[in-house]
Amino acid sequence: MELTIMSTFEDTRVPESTGANPLRWKALSILALVQFIIYLDATIVNVALPTIRKELGFTSDGLIWVVNCYLIAAGGLLLLGGRLADRIGRRRVFCVGSAAFAIASLIAGLAVNPGMLLTGRVIQGVAEALAAPAGLAIVALLFNDPKERAKAFGVWAGLSGLGACAGVLLSGVFTGLLTWRLIFLINIPLAVVPLLTLPKILEESRMPQADRRIDWAGAALITGGLFAVIYGLLTAVHQSWSAVGVWAPLVGGLAALAVALVVEANAAEPLLPLRFFRNRIRLTANGVTAIIGGVSAAVFFMVVLYAQDVLGYTPLRSGLAWVPFCLAFMGGLFGSMRIIMRFGPRPAMSLGLLIAAAGLLLLAQLPVNGSFWAHLLPATVLVAIGFGMTNPAMQQASMHGVAEMDAGLGSGVLTTLLQLSGALGLTVFVPIALREQSASVAGGANAVEAAVSGFTSAFQVGSIVLLAGSAAVLFLLRGIPSPARTRHSG
Repeated sequence: MELTIMSTFEDTRVPESTGANPLRWKALSILALVQFIIYLDATIVNVALPTIRKELGFTSDGLIWVVNCYLIAAGGLLLLGGRLADRIGRRRVFCVGSAAFAIASLIAGLAVNPGMLLTGRVIQGVAEALAAPAGLAIVALLFNDPKERAKAFGVWAGLSGLGACAGVLLSGVFTGLLTWRLIFLINIPLAVVPLLTLPKILEESRMPQADRRIDWAGAALITGGLFAVIYGLLTAVHQSWSAVGVWAPLVGGLAALAVALVVEANAAEPLLPLRFFRNRIRLTANGVTAIIGGVSAAVFFMVVLYAQDVLGYTPLRSGLAWVPFCLAFMGGLFGSMRIIMRFGPRPAMSLGLLIAAAGLLLLAQLPVNGSFWAHLLPATVLVAIGFGMTNPAMQQASMHGVAEMDAGLGSGVLTTLLQLSGALGLTVFVPIALREQSASVAGGANAVEAAVSGFTSAFQVGSIVLLAGSAAVLFLLRGIPSPARTRHSG
């Protein structure tokens, strides 16, 4: 059965009897498995970095590229990956991405030197750029019933967030008890499963034949511009804004993106149609995506540092400390799905941002002599519930009104924003922490006191950003009916 069972996402009243794929839930479980390991790998290296540096001989400056090269490769290519999926086949591109991820994980897991590990991480980023937007596009096309689609987006978002949470947990367990190499090797069997099963239960879907031309000029400008911007933002975490390595790629990347806007406005078949951003609901949801991506990246980064550098946790204990976060995230996810199905994504997203902001306000009160139970646990549980509530609503709203021909584009924009905002979040919040840390040292504080002062200042700013996002959602995200109301009217 062809995936083109839904003419457009704008038609949300197609009854289930119009030919829904009977294996759609099985297909979702397979697609979401790869999404889980992609987000798992985005965070799983964090706790293992000190051990990797010691065993493979990384320099302090070189170690950051274990994270950065993955983010740059993925973030720069996600839009192109989404458009390729629309044009040459979503199932095909997803399977190619899964295979590439398995190969890249094998290279990284068997690495004997820094160059080999970084090569594996770059290929992992390219694989994500292929698999992630293609997978989300397939999910959006598979489910034509509004309630089912809300549940499907909830599962997708839940496994994405759970993968990010589990990454920190498994990193500590594998590094502390076994070997850091398992953080990569565990991906291989999980990535192979879709290659063996998906072609048997899912037929191909793509744009109509006449629309399959690729705008290579736009692709080069957008991809190159994103590469440069992400590189500049990630470099700014460790260098000043006046450094050539920061401002040169930023200026060059922004210039390339500006030229791309002109090219796309005049292209017959643009890689990124500017009409895509004229939808208020979708634009608001993408803005929330940027907020969530930036704040969550900063939270993971600074809470790990607080646990290890201030509380003195070992990698294993640091990883286990994220178990309540994972459980609370799932609780927020299930609560969000209930709210979405009854009231729509707007209240779920606004309330989730508000709860996460409350959690960051608690993190902003972390003391030097803090404890996990009294200080870290209550704050991170609130943050997890808030993020869990926001994610499925955010993903559903970001695909609102997207025509079938642009399914890969819509998911590519969403995942690109998550990557880009993660880099931007570190660029914004880490310097806030470092500046406050320097000021505290100048005022006579010791190293630990200064570090905590920097963390809490960054968390304060993050809470303000989330509160602003919550208010913006209430004001701007109007016009999406709840799945229950839509189904009833249909």
